[in-house]
Amino acid sequence: MSPSATPEPLSFTIARSGHPASDEQRAAILANPGFGKSFTDHMVLATWTRGQGWHDAKVTAYGPLQLLPSAAVLHYAQEIFEGLKAYRHADGSVWSFRPEANAERMQRSARRLALPSLSVEDFVESLRALVTVDQDWVPAAGTGETSLYLRPFMFASEAFLGVRPADVVTYSVIASPAGAYFSGGLKPVTLWISSSYARAGAGGTGAAKCGGNYASSLAGQLEGIEHGCDQAVFLDSATQEYIEELGGMNLFFVTRDGRLVTPELTGTILEGVTRSSILELGKELGLDPEERRIPIEEWKEGARSGDIVEIFACGTAAVITPVGELRWEGGSVDHRRGGPEIGEVTRTVRERLLDIQYGRAEDVHGWLTRLV
Repeated sequence: MSPSATPEPLSFTIARSGHPASDEQRAAILANPGFGKSFTDHMVLATWTRGQGWHDAKVTAYGPLQLLPSAAVLHYAQEIFEGLKAYRHADGSVWSFRPEANAERMQRSARRLALPSLSVEDFVESLRALVTVDQDWVPAAGTGETSLYLRPFMFASEAFLGVRPADVVTYSVIASPAGAYFSGGLKPVTLWISSSYARAGAGGTGAAKCGGNYASSLAGQLEGIEHGCDQAVFLDSATQEYIEELGGMNLFFVTRDGRLVTPELTGTILEGVTRSSILELGKELGLDPEERRIPIEEWKEGARSGDIVEIFACGTAAVITPVGELRWEGGSVDHRRGGPEIGEVTRTVRERLLDIQYGRAEDVHGWLTRLV
């Protein structure tokens, strides 16, 4: 295939598992799925080779991947991933929320990690192929904030120890039934300012969804836990003055004068699909969305003065998480100041997102894609 040729859409063959979970086993898992603990009967696999492009696309039994010890991903971390959910609607159909946006982000991540691009159409079709085969794993409508979490990922599978882009790459999708992220109910989290560690730096991979960014956030997260916090908030690596994001979630601030403020995308922050959706919903709520660099001192002073009235983090897994206290070495501040645990804007935006995702509200934005 020449570099300029348009590749044919992938066609996914189906090879069903010979040992699927029984109805009883699946029902027991769906009754208490947790998050990321159990997986469906099947997975998607496809291979890319230089000169041939993507091929051998299939849905096959979920199971171990065969990798040689010299596989490039194990040595040079050339890998990316995505995360999104499939939702059961009241009529039994199954839908996903903005999968095209996830596909486009995966393409951007692939460019940054020197991996091959997968078309938006093939990305969405890979989800549809897997969910069609494993649709019984999608939790029933009306069972709370349950869904089927989808994890597409791509990695350098070539057995070669030279430092160069791999000539063989594997793409896969696995799926895991997920319960409500907050099993004990929605509660504000306490955050720790990580001044010892940075999640990403200028010119690095901060805007790509790759495992290295998450690995680099873990030391800061552990530091936060040691100080009694739930998560760490990371600052820019150059000055340690400006707010970036949590280890895997974007941040929003609601101000007393009706602004919805979030750190601007500087190339070191992951562009969340939930983040961009909230910016759209904010306008509908009469808020003034604002993307800009936000000094950490503005957070501290705004929480003390009452200029900041609500803070929340957002991401695919938890949707929206209210933020309560902020701690750092030698101090802390809490914007709630005796007010409600969960603010009105935080609760309203969260409910609007969930209502669209579960088909309880009209999808005026065209964000939903039917999978089954």
